[in-house]
Amino acid sequence: MKANKLHSPQHLNVGEKLGAGLSLKPEHLDEILALPVKNLSAADDLWFEVHTENYFVAGGPRLNYLRAVRENHNVSFHGVGGSLGSDLQAMSAHTKRVKALIDEFQPALVSEHAVWSKSNGKYYADLMPLPRTKDALNSLVDGIDCYQCAIGRSILIENPSNYLDFISEMDEPQFLVEAAKQTGCGLLIDINNLYISSQNTGIDALNYLRQIPAELVGEIHIAGHDPDPALGRSLLIDSHAAAVAPPVWTLLEQALGLFGHRPVLVERDANIPSFEELLNEWQIAQNYLAQSESQKKVNTPYLNTPDKEAIR
Repeated sequence: MKANKLHSPQHLNVGEKLGAGLSLKPEHLDEILALPVKNLSAADDLWFEVHTENYFVAGGPRLNYLRAVRENHNVSFHGVGGSLGSDLQAMSAHTKRVKALIDEFQPALVSEHAVWSKSNGKYYADLMPLPRTKDALNSLVDGIDCYQCAIGRSILIENPSNYLDFISEMDEPQFLVEAAKQTGCGLLIDINNLYISSQNTGIDALNYLRQIPAELVGEIHIAGHDPDPALGRSLLIDSHAAAVAPPVWTLLEQALGLFGHRPVLVERDANIPSFEELLNEWQIAQNYLAQSESQKKVNTPYLNTPDKEAIR
């Protein structure tokens, strides 16, 4: 039984209520708790994303920290260990812990990666792209179904970063869209991942976005990247350790033009700057969201407006 028969796509209802968000980091707890409290449904209310597996603990300060933040802010859960594309036998124990956290914190969005990271009982600490074949698609569909059935709600799946090109039976947009249609899940479009893939493998990023139906998109991620230490900018690494690069902001603007208002997360997982610096990036993302809303009112339909700066 497919998950689209069991779960309504919650991301369709959430998207219009959330604006920009930030990765939740314990270094910023005092500043976060000191923020003025707003209406949780306000589009300019700051929300926070956490990696779900970081809270697989029985108790202690980490969970108390998240509880304190959740009192005043929406949160989203972003999984990194689900391995939706392989080794589904190990998923049951994993999803039980995910569901326990969901039941307590009621996150606005739940997402995972359309990748594999487990094989024959071994876990590899990496998010490895799937071969885009019919067999791999079937495995991904089964994984999404298992995950959604276990947690009792729909999820979003994220496009991976690609570091090399390989022969496939379908393009990545087609692969992800088909998985979403068969399972009732939504898509999380990571703009930084897409930009990295475009530079590393030569795909057309804007054409990629145009192949994604807007109604499937529930969230957008942006982040920083770094050149490979040995190969330089000929190989970009999805580090989440730098500020968002100008071409990623441009691609975000184009994505919002195609998809409309969607929650936008500014990710930062290394070289953590001050909270003030992250808030500056958050404000830029908010400005792009406001700009897309105002342009949508002026240009009808929005999709007929010219591209300002196409990423090739």
